[in-house]
Amino acid sequence: MNRRELLQSLGSIALAPAAARALNSAGLSAPLAGAADDTVTVRSDGWITDVDGIEVGHFTDDRRPTGCTVILCKEESVCGAVVPGGNPGTRLTDMLQPIRNPDNSVKVEAVVLTGGSDFGLASAGGVEKFLRERYFEKHKSEAMPEPHVPIVPAAVIFDLYTGHDWRIVPTAESGYKACGAAKGGKVEEGCVGAGAGAQLGYWGGHTTKSGLGTSSLKVGDTGVVVGAICAVNAVGDLYNAKTGKLVAGSRSKDGKSFAPIIDRLRAGEQVLLPPPGTHTTISCVATNASFDSAAMAKIAQMASGAHARMINPCWGPADGDTIFAISTGTYKKPVEHGAIGALAAEALEEAILRAVVNATSVAGLPCYRDIMNGRA
Repeated sequence: MNRRELLQSLGSIALAPAAARALNSAGLSAPLAGAADDTVTVRSDGWITDVDGIEVGHFTDDRRPTGCTVILCKEESVCGAVVPGGNPGTRLTDMLQPIRNPDNSVKVEAVVLTGGSDFGLASAGGVEKFLRERYFEKHKSEAMPEPHVPIVPAAVIFDLYTGHDWRIVPTAESGYKACGAAKGGKVEEGCVGAGAGAQLGYWGGHTTKSGLGTSSLKVGDTGVVVGAICAVNAVGDLYNAKTGKLVAGSRSKDGKSFAPIIDRLRAGEQVLLPPPGTHTTISCVATNASFDSAAMAKIAQMASGAHARMINPCWGPADGDTIFAISTGTYKKPVEHGAIGALAAEALEEAILRAVVNATSVAGLPCYRDIMNGRA
């Protein structure tokens, strides 16, 4: 099925002409990279917060490149998750599986993407504290409201090699502060929040600085919106899915150019394999369309295709790749979840690209722009 057929299948709403205009205006139907020098141009607008009911907040530690990012739901929302990575660091992802949640009784109030490896999962506790306080504020007229436990799934990246003191990791206080900073509108990208310590191209041994990116796709004039956000800390190299060209990743021995990992593997060269669990791309997609937990699990799975199209290699035995998918449910008309899954992958492709292109260098670790401009 091609893209037009997918858009035409979006249930009871006539989407094809409007959706095509939306895709063109979003730059998703045209190549994102130049043909001559692989210089990538990305949008500066469109964020996951364009999805009604979603706010985003970052905490970025100023002592070491690490932090956390909170995707905050204004109301409890249906969520699915898929974990294609072989070495994940996650929290409550099992609870989101449809076989354990067939009646949709489990709904999330936030999703946390965090640095700090498994230590960083503590940041979700701070998010729970924030949400508990929000619950008590909502029920302040009651002497003691009924017990309520907010559901806050989370996933981590390993960023302990970035900076000098790996004891500095996101804490419960970090998660709480990220919630306090959460808002709608423009989302800061690059080396912030969960992307502060991210790197790219671990298998080659000479990594490039990466970060966090976000995007959104408005489906014509229908009112349906799909958004994405991700922290790219990948074992593989980044490719432009629209052109097939290498964008960034593992660097050559002199550090001044990129040296694709797959090309070196095919040539029989030895590559440096990092320890298990030290690289991961963690993502969250969201839509305002209404779906149950089974549909959201499928949307998360389809969105994960963006990882495979953009990052090579990906989903290895030591990767921790995790993708969440949130439905805020403010759009009530019937929508085909398969089409939303396809569009979620499109949005996530752009977010992955923006995570790398918007990254800035740290001491001894150049970013994409440094290398393209000859500053590595």
